[in-house]
This record gives sequence, structure tokens and C-alpha cells, in this order.
Amino acid sequence: MTDGAPGEAARNAARAILTDVLRGKRGLDSVIEDDLNSMNLPSRDSGFARAIVGETLRRLGQLSDLIHGFVPKAPPPHKAGPTLEILLVGACELLFLNVPAHAAVDGANRLAAADSKAVHFKGLINAVLRRVSREGAAVIAEQDAANLNTPDWLWTKWLGVYGDETTRAIASAHAQTPPLDLTLKDENDAAGDFPDSLRVLPCTLRLTKAGRVDALPGFGEGKWWVQDAAASLAVLLFGDVKGKRAVDLCAAPGGKTAQLASRGARVTAVELAPDRMALVEQNLLRLKLEAELAVSDARDYRPETLVDCVLLDAPCTATGTIRRHPDLPWNKTAGDIGALTFLQGELFDAAAEMIAPGGMLVYAVCSLEPEEGIDQVEAFLERREDFTRVPIVADAVFDAEWITPAGDLRTLPSHWPDKGGMDGFYAARLVRTA
Repeated sequence: MTDGAPGEAARNAARAILTDVLRGKRGLDSVIEDDLNSMNLPSRDSGFARAIVGETLRRLGQLSDLIHGFVPKAPPPHKAGPTLEILLVGACELLFLNVPAHAAVDGANRLAAADSKAVHFKGLINAVLRRVSREGAAVIAEQDAANLNTPDWLWTKWLGVYGDETTRAIASAHAQTPPLDLTLKDENDAAGDFPDSLRVLPCTLRLTKAGRVDALPGFGEGKWWVQDAAASLAVLLFGDVKGKRAVDLCAAPGGKTAQLASRGARVTAVELAPDRMALVEQNLLRLKLEAELAVSDARDYRPETLVDCVLLDAPCTATGTIRRHPDLPWNKTAGDIGALTFLQGELFDAAAEMIAPGGMLVYAVCSLEPEEGIDQVEAFLERREDFTRVPIVADAVFDAEWITPAGDLRTLPSHWPDKGGMDGFYAARLVRTA
């Protein structure tokens, strides 16, 4: 590929990332970290590549439907190479990133010319994108965007759980680029560093324009960490934890461990993977917070003495975080839910064995699926008569809209539409009675 064409390096990076995510079924975060770091792009090109990839994945259903309408019989991938990804990049630039037609089409042609397989489809790419530049906006305007951008397995499921109106609101929220939420170690310490931020919770600042996280004010001083507002609510369910013994299971990357420690709890963070525990340790060091670290399977770990608080943020399909992870719905299936629910039940039972009488267990998942949330809680309460649910009450922090009829926490991406939305999160708090 020749050097010097504006945006060429960014488009090449975006195309490579999309190929890894959509064909290789790799997670977007790890692909971006690997690919962009290896390419050593200038910040402007890196930002452009991220914008292309993020918007393409958020609008993948619409873009795929559009391209299929113009090319009903797609060329076979083993012959065409990354032709489809090149078309997706070009169409996204034209329709959703407002890149001038001549730049987007020329950029796509350059990508095709640089690939030994896609070069044979350069004429097709050029013709399709020129047609997209002329007719694409009208096609997009007539599409059912919410439905197209949600895979069928999720759309059908959510319709049954949440109904049509809420399902459409959730899907529409996923199409928006999310803001960046910072949890403050001290709610008054870093507020002055971000005069244009929105305080959405007492210890959460929301930034609509952030840039590189490690370049933001207060990063090096450990004044805050990145954590969606919804995820921060689970720790608040414990109330005052000062001086209490707490265990944070499945702790990486450590946001909830940091919350517990900053609020005065004596915390043990438990994490299975050593490399993920290293993230917890790094974050605690930067934040100047202390916690005991235990590399262990949470199903096998037991504290030396029973504790006051256990937080189980269980592994899940993470369908509540699609607005931050737009690759997720395209790389997961309904089968993933069944594979995780058994593990969640095992972890739930293990967590219960760590709680002292009178102590509290908070079970949480960043999933929109009832099998991973309320169904797990109901099944646990049937197994364990020595635990009872403690309903959440609406107050200055917990909006009544987030509280289920059973008294659990249920946030949706469509909540806070005037503030930029929030992740979908479920949590229930249970007290050991004997």
C-alpha cells in the first residue's frame, strides 16, 4: 500500500480489525489493542480507525442489508478476500461518518488495490460505493434500523421479555456512541478537573468527549477509574461498608474492588486468571488503594473466616454492554446463555458459603437475559432457605425506574436517554438469616 494518502492507514487498520472480529470471531477490545498497537498509528489515524470500526459494527445490520440489496449474490470469501469488509468500511464512511464521496470511494479502491484477492473485485467495489453515495441515504431512511442492527436471536428474545417498545428503545440506544464514565475515588477530588462533565451519580462523572484515557487529568494521580454508572450501583447496594470484611469474586479488572476499598471495606479480590489479576493489581497501585489479592477459582476459594459482604459479578453474556462492545451481538449466540447459567449457579452457591449470618450477598450480571439474572436469584432462593431477598427502595441514587417488582436492580441501555444512556445491569441483594 502506498504511503501518503489521507486516511489510508486508518482505513487499512479498520478493515483488518473488522476481518478479525467478523471472520475470526475475536473480541473487539483485544483486536483493537493488538492491531492498533502493532501498526503504531498517529493518534488522528487511530481515532479515525476506531470511529470506522465502532460505527460499522453498530450499524452492521443496516449496512449488510444495504450492500446485499445492491449485490444480491456476494462474491465467495475464499476468492474475494476482504471485499465485503472494504464495502462495509466505504458504506459506513459515506452514510454514517459523513466522509466526502470522493474520499470514501477512493479510499476503498486503494484498499482493494493493495489486496491480492480484493483487487480482482475493485470494479465491483467502485460501482457499489458510487451507487451507495447516490442512493444509500434513501435506502437507510426506509430501513427498520433497530431490528436490522439486532441479531434475530436477541431481537426475538427481547421482544418476549421487554415488549416491542422497550426492545426498540434498547436497540436504538445501542446505535449511539456511549459517553465515558469515571468513578471518583473521592467524590470531590477530581470534579474540578472536568468542568464540562455531567455528574450522573455522587461518585460518577460523565464525559462526552474524552480522548485517550491515560491522558485525562488525574489519571496518573489515581483520582478515578473508568466504570459505567450502572456497574457502579452494585457496590452501593451494600450501603455503608466501612470497616466491613468484603470479598469481590470474579474481580477483574477491579472497578468494584476499588469501590469497596475506597469506601473503607477490607477487601479480598478473587480472580481466576493471573493476567486478569495483574490488571486488578495495576489499577489498585495507580489508585493507591489496598486489597488482598487471591488468584483462585471462585468456586474453590473460601476466606479464613466468614465475611460481611460478598459481591459476585458473575461471568455472563454481557448483553447489557453492547453499546460499549458492538461486536458482541454478532459473535455470540443463544447457546452461550445455556453454557454460562450452570457456571453462574455454581458460583452463586460458592459465594453463599462465604457469608456470615447477617451478612449480605450481592449477585450481579451485566446481562439483559433473565436466565442470567432474576432466574438465577429465584433458583438460589429455592435452594437456600437461609437467605432472603432485601428489596431495593427508590431514593436519591436508585431511580424507581430501575427497580423491578421483586425489588431488584434492572437498568437498561434505554434508561437516561437525555444523559447518554447506561449499561444494562441486573443485581439483587440477599441477606443470610442463619
